[in-house]
Amino acid sequence: MTHEPVLTFNENGIYCAAGDFYIDPWRPVDRALITHGHADHSRSGMGRYLATDAALPVIRHRLGDITAEGIAYGEKRQIGGATVSFHPAGHVPGSAQIRVEVGGEVWVASGDYKVIDDGLSEPFTPVKCHHFITESTFGLPVFRWADQAQVAAELNAWWAGCAAAGKTAFLGAYSLGKAQRLITMLDPDIGPILTHGAVENTNAVLRAQGITLPDTIHVTPDLNPKDHAGALVIAPPGALGSQWSRRFGAHESAFASGWMAMRGVRRRRAGDRGFVISDHADWQGLLWAINETGAENIYVTHGYTDIFSRYLNDNGWNAQVVPTQFEGETLDADDAA
Repeated sequence: MTHEPVLTFNENGIYCAAGDFYIDPWRPVDRALITHGHADHSRSGMGRYLATDAALPVIRHRLGDITAEGIAYGEKRQIGGATVSFHPAGHVPGSAQIRVEVGGEVWVASGDYKVIDDGLSEPFTPVKCHHFITESTFGLPVFRWADQAQVAAELNAWWAGCAAAGKTAFLGAYSLGKAQRLITMLDPDIGPILTHGAVENTNAVLRAQGITLPDTIHVTPDLNPKDHAGALVIAPPGALGSQWSRRFGAHESAFASGWMAMRGVRRRRAGDRGFVISDHADWQGLLWAINETGAENIYVTHGYTDIFSRYLNDNGWNAQVVPTQFEGETLDADDAA
């Protein structure tokens, strides 16, 4: 075992001195290893980027002309004195946990993750380690996700009801990950699936790398809503209730988020419906993932950090809270989760 920690936390992000690189840094650094393409984990201004082959197309789409290299899941890469590899996190397509080994000591930075197989993202794979860095976005016992098929049935029943009433259904979701997952859950026999530009642009990137999605129609300025009766429109949360959506006339809106599990949050939102679905692990999922790693030392980042770390310490782990600039799942930003 080494005496110095393999990973440390500083003003720029999660740092590995042995390899002189950062994981998901929030300030510009020379070398950045990126877990996935959401804005709070993949930022502009880095000298060099390393991400999975599956995550890189979206990262390039979002960040533009960057110096970046792809890596396959499970491939070992020597960076200085550190051996790194990327392993599926199940969060969104291409998302990864990053394993870092130095002198026999293994750390895993999990980024954002979920442990259920959504049929779209590469399924989460537990990675054995001594030290595990975990999110805690939904680190309260109240957060327990229903089966995806059940949520799909509720979602399609709501959409069918809107269509029968002559209304357009609007569904607010992140443009990367959540939107595509929902699209795969929809029943296209109910009506056409329309998409906001931010969603459709991401769809195009994912389709180009071989990910199969049902047919969608981009809402352009010249699209006539009357030509798409009974449609469901998927858009970033910020577009719901905007001038962009009002052109469709009579409609109902819904949010798809883990936060919909909390009644108070549902009441505060302007949407007509809330569907409880998240690309982050629920309470049981977090505990299962941590247990599967075999790690004794847990570092809790964004979310219910104090409550979750206290529970871990009370139940046999050595846990501590680590402040970061990761945001978890929000209801207002487009792709911060």
